[in-house]
Amino acid sequence: MLWKGLIIFAMLASAKGQTSSASTPRNAQTDIASQLDAQLKDKLLTAKRIYLDSFGEDPVNKALQAMVLDALRASKRFIVTENREKADLVLKGAALEKTTQEAHALGSATSVAGAAGGGSASVAGFSGPAGGSLSGSSSGGFVARQLGVEDSQASVETLNDARVAVRLVSNDGDVVWSTTQESKGAKYKGAMADAADKVVKQLLRDLEKLSHPPAPVK
Repeated sequence: MLWKGLIIFAMLASAKGQTSSASTPRNAQTDIASQLDAQLKDKLLTAKRIYLDSFGEDPVNKALQAMVLDALRASKRFIVTENREKADLVLKGAALEKTTQEAHALGSATSVAGAAGGGSASVAGFSGPAGGSLSGSSSGGFVARQLGVEDSQASVETLNDARVAVRLVSNDGDVVWSTTQESKGAKYKGAMADAADKVVKQLLRDLEKLSHPPAPVK
């Protein structure tokens, strides 16, 4: 009985040790991930100067770069610098713009028709000793009318779709923030300008969340 008790105790101790050794790597990985995440957040929150890297040489990407630059300046959150060595973060991105056309047609027609007709006839005769006489009359008529109105309209609408993907990279190459935005245009601005505005607004929203994290639920 004593030997059996020792064997069971040894088995329980071994199982406990295996559980502890298996859980330690998970905790270590969680701690490392939290530390890396905190480092990236710190780089984003402490950044003051942003350098805009070239988005591309085509007209669409050049226009996007100019619009993002204007939106960043208007936010007054960062200093946009042309000196890459003094920048805390580098903003890189690319854009895709697609133009489509939709044809719309509308038609309507109204018609009115009418018809009328009539006719009459009469015959009279007389017969006597000296002979007879005949008389007769006839009348008739027909009227037909048709009135029609047609109205048709055709138009072609040009639609612009813009898709923008940007990322902020630290000097050591770490990607600290990224977003992808799409737009079909806004009321007072085109699709590309609206997408650039959405990029900066999303960046400011994310910075606000990092600066004021929600209180933990008790």
